[in-house]
Amino acid sequence: MKTNCSDGYNCPVEATIDLIGGKYKAVILWHLMGGCLRYSELHRRVPNATDKMLAQQLRELEADGLISRKVYPVVPPKTEYSLTEFGKTLTPILDELCNWGRGYLENNGGSSECKKA
Repeated sequence: MKTNCSDGYNCPVEATIDLIGGKYKAVILWHLMGGCLRYSELHRRVPNATDKMLAQQLRELEADGLISRKVYPVVPPKTEYSLTEFGKTLTPILDELCNWGRGYLENNGGSSECKKA
């Protein structure tokens, strides 16, 4: 069944993947489900992401309205990231991704622990 969507998407799944399909986007969103985090805390939780890649993914998530960034005018600068109300609507999707991944890992001998912030 083909569905024609606005904005050039051929189906709703394509639109969703466009928003959360970056290399670390879903992982970043997962960690932010537990609450507000500073850049350094996010980097510790996503250790394979380079500074450049993490910053890029955060900028894209912010531009898409999924996360908000608050910069405090202190020295050194303090920046915190959190989910927007729109971003929080992804919670059930991210929970199901974790559940599916847990089952996959358990069946293939891996660690199946999902930890939020």
